[in-house]
Amino acid sequence: MAAPKGPGHTVRSTYCVGKGVPCLVAVEQNATGKAYDIALAYIAGIGGARAGIMETTMHDETETDLFGEQAVLCGGVVDLMKCGFETLVEAGYEPENAYFECIHEMKLIVDLIIKGGVAAMNYSISDTAEYGEYVSGPRVLPYEQTKANMKAVLKDIQDGTFAGKWIAENKNGRCFFNSKRDDLKKHQMEIVGQQLREQMLWKNDSNLDNASN
Repeated sequence: MAAPKGPGHTVRSTYCVGKGVPCLVAVEQNATGKAYDIALAYIAGIGGARAGIMETTMHDETETDLFGEQAVLCGGVVDLMKCGFETLVEAGYEPENAYFECIHEMKLIVDLIIKGGVAAMNYSISDTAEYGEYVSGPRVLPYEQTKANMKAVLKDIQDGTFAGKWIAENKNGRCFFNSKRDDLKKHQMEIVGQQLREQMLWKNDSNLDNASN
């Protein structure tokens, strides 16, 4: 297994600028004795060795990857941004303002955390924002309840419940999946975001399928 820790578009775009995405490597069976070397060669070929390689197991990568996607990176973050956007719009604020505050700035904050951890992010923001982090974060995501919910998500991944649901969803024509995708496409957050990005000078960079251009 040669697993880049990022979307395919990002793997390609970072490679094209001489960088790379960190990768995980694992070997479950090694009949030829060369499996590890082959996996490392794949990682080097896509630029992963430029960023870093960590050894793991197929089991650990599968479960942690699914959990990260569902609880934090995709499921958690998207729902958090959506709730923030809707709260501001429902309170009478302009949707454009809501988009910038709850969605666009997410990347700026995460970039700071990636560069230097949460402490570096807090150093870069105002003391007012940092104080708000401490007093309001736990109100939005009550720690113990959120952690209990995350443990339930992890359990579904570990015991095969999630896999069973996803297999059934595909066998049944992806009705739920497609309806949720359609709902998101129609959400004001997505419509406003597209309109704003069209006005930005770097709008041509938004074509993910041409990330190397």
